[in-house]
Amino acid sequence: MSATDPLALYNAKRDFAKTAEPAGTLDPGHGNSFMVQKHDASRLHWDFRLEIDGVLKSWAVTRGPSIDPGQKRLAVRTEDHPLSYATFEGTIPKGEYGGGTVMLWDRGTWSPIKGKSAKDLDKGHLHFVLDGERMKGEWLLIRLKPRGKEKNENWLLRKIDDAEAGGTDTLVETGLTSVATGRTMLEIAEGKASKSSPARGGGPRSSRGGGGGPAAKRSGKPPSTTRLKEPGGPPPRAGGEFREPQLCTLVDTVPTGSQWLHEVKYDGYRALIAIAKGKAKVFTRSGLDWTEKFQAIADAAAKLPVKSALLDGEIVAFKDGKPDFSTLKDAISRGGDMTLFAFDLLALDGEDIAGLPNIQRKERLRAVIDGADARLQYSEHIIGSGEQLFSTMCEQGYEGVVSKRADAPYRGARTKNWLKIKCIRRQEFVILGWTPSDKSRGFKALLLGVNTSDGYRYAGKVGTGFSGELMMDLLDRMKKIERKTPTVEAPKAAVRGAHWVTPKLVAEIAYAEVTPDGVLRHSSFLGLREDKAARDVVAEKPAAAAPETPDIHVKVSSRERLIFPDSDVSKGDLADYYAAVSPIMLPWAANRPISLVRCPQGRGKRCFFQKHDAGVFGEHVHQVPILEKDGSTENYIYVQDADGLVMCVQMGTIEFHGWGSSVATLEQPDRMVFDLDPDEELDFAVVKKAAEDLKEHLAEMGLVSFPMLSGGKGVHVVVPLQPEAEWPAVKDFADRFARAMEAAEPARFVANMSKAKRKGRIFIDYLRNQRGSTAVLPYSARARSGAPVAAPVSWSELREIENAHRWGVRDAAELIERANSRELAGWGFAAQVLPDL
Repeated sequence: MSATDPLALYNAKRDFAKTAEPAGTLDPGHGNSFMVQKHDASRLHWDFRLEIDGVLKSWAVTRGPSIDPGQKRLAVRTEDHPLSYATFEGTIPKGEYGGGTVMLWDRGTWSPIKGKSAKDLDKGHLHFVLDGERMKGEWLLIRLKPRGKEKNENWLLRKIDDAEAGGTDTLVETGLTSVATGRTMLEIAEGKASKSSPARGGGPRSSRGGGGGPAAKRSGKPPSTTRLKEPGGPPPRAGGEFREPQLCTLVDTVPTGSQWLHEVKYDGYRALIAIAKGKAKVFTRSGLDWTEKFQAIADAAAKLPVKSALLDGEIVAFKDGKPDFSTLKDAISRGGDMTLFAFDLLALDGEDIAGLPNIQRKERLRAVIDGADARLQYSEHIIGSGEQLFSTMCEQGYEGVVSKRADAPYRGARTKNWLKIKCIRRQEFVILGWTPSDKSRGFKALLLGVNTSDGYRYAGKVGTGFSGELMMDLLDRMKKIERKTPTVEAPKAAVRGAHWVTPKLVAEIAYAEVTPDGVLRHSSFLGLREDKAARDVVAEKPAAAAPETPDIHVKVSSRERLIFPDSDVSKGDLADYYAAVSPIMLPWAANRPISLVRCPQGRGKRCFFQKHDAGVFGEHVHQVPILEKDGSTENYIYVQDADGLVMCVQMGTIEFHGWGSSVATLEQPDRMVFDLDPDEELDFAVVKKAAEDLKEHLAEMGLVSFPMLSGGKGVHVVVPLQPEAEWPAVKDFADRFARAMEAAEPARFVANMSKAKRKGRIFIDYLRNQRGSTAVLPYSARARSGAPVAAPVSWSELREIENAHRWGVRDAAELIERANSRELAGWGFAAQVLPDL
């Protein structure tokens, strides 16, 4: 490369009369941009470019960037490119240098880590941070020593192990469209116009967070609904009335995995908004009617286009663009501006929806809140990538994040399905007294405590965070409840000269840490909590974030009876398996019509399918009425929790097969499944290659797909969808796709289910994608020898797996660990719509 003109080689390689690429001219630029272009030339690769010294330093990454810290991707240094190349997307004519299709695959900014600089490139290494739309966090470039007569300058690109690390090929397998135009490589090659939104197949932002997940993209209308009925239970509550709110468990770390959604933790008052007959009431979390204090919020809620509803959320007031609790206190007393961030919907228009999965309740909530009064805002969330959200919130001075199980129903109690992770430690403390001020007015510090089984425990002091007016108001309140004797034992030096009070006032306190003896350090007063009683204030201690195996209330009889004699798996073992894996299975199995494979005498005896229930399964297995083709209505089975799964086992169930839609959106599927069913003579390696080929063809249309071992002899290729298109359209797409595969390679594929036509070929079973049809659910056991289970895997893992029944009922612990691993982060989630075929 020329020392005087770093773009001389770039210009020499191109004929700008033939290619649309920009000519190379030097530009001062901004100094810290980066971009990646997916380039289908003589072979597919990803061109990684960093802006340095007015040009784009460039490397061709042959297999694409990997966010797996264990992967070192070869990055071949190429000529410097001009900064104007940063926006290039299109086709380079065949026969020209680099001829092929170019997609703008990622873009953002970069910076060397502290203490390093771009000059380190000359030394053969660069440690840097990326903030792109797909590539984020810390990365490392290392130059390899040349071998023999190598002409190329070879480097390695590696991800540093941080919160943005993930699966081996997550980025390249989910990032299927341009970050600039939303087009696929095929659409760019065909010269199709830019799309209005680049969200489809948008990679980690659709599968790991950042607006992705099953609820990220909306159809603009609420999904069709089916009333959920609890057999034999109380009638559904219609909204318009208070109920006990769900509370969070404090933990130290943000949970990982795609089964969690993450929201901002707002600094305000928890409130339930009950709407009925054109009026709204605002309740505190303890059930106090505070409508008058939040009248503006109530007035806005009363105008929502609903007959009745019960919303859950946080009321905040802003200071310098961020929620601030002290500002909220002033707004309450002075009638200032306040905003409700609604994050849950428990009932709507006479329908109790608390039993629906969290993600579905939020979708219903969004449809109610969007476009309403500006004082009512929808609390956005991300799926996965909670660590990054937490880091961002802490950097920006927010309180923290709340992480919620996406599949969980609403429970009026404190559970581990809702977790809170705080940036700055803060909680409520009871005011036990004060120490006098050296000055003539006010006090020096408040004395704090918490409840224990033996009475109050001293928790230290707080002496900052008070205005003069606030201090005098507090002092006046405390003098009215002053008492002569203390209610707590405390170090004499700390409470010398103290005035004691009857424990009635509760304060919100921020603090840096707690000493080993339970005393606060660097504490600050935030405000009084009039919505919480002193008797309820206890020390908050972080609990384990990982969900525990839920308590099961179903009694399993004949636990010792062998269901899989060849594997010594009993009925009790099978029930225990489903109870253990329920946290990772329910995101796919809960609240969708299911068919059961029941084998009451074990898998070696008579087995049969069952999809209807007349109520014999009991209270833990629910029914949804579905209209049949003949005009009749039948009650189909669905479950909501671990008890439902275990109850089915108690009734002889081994396998669970599910519809492609939920009970809330029966007519709009949320997934497609292509079941690759091979001829008995075919090796599993042939099936794996077929699955990879389906993945590639789906990717050409912008559809992200995921593989699942069937537990038998095949592989399921699962395509998550937004529940927008209805059954006929989804079936038609699946039908035409399978037949197109058969037409393209008739020696490999067949789209006809006839076994006679399957000889030496793989049947692409697309018939799972029609109304009423089912496919085996992730983590379901199979009624086959060896007690295998259907298991999600990543595409990179699939290449190394030797059969479709790699895991079985005995592997619950490993399956749970895998489900929460980086490799499977985002499995089965992607915000994507059905394209034209």
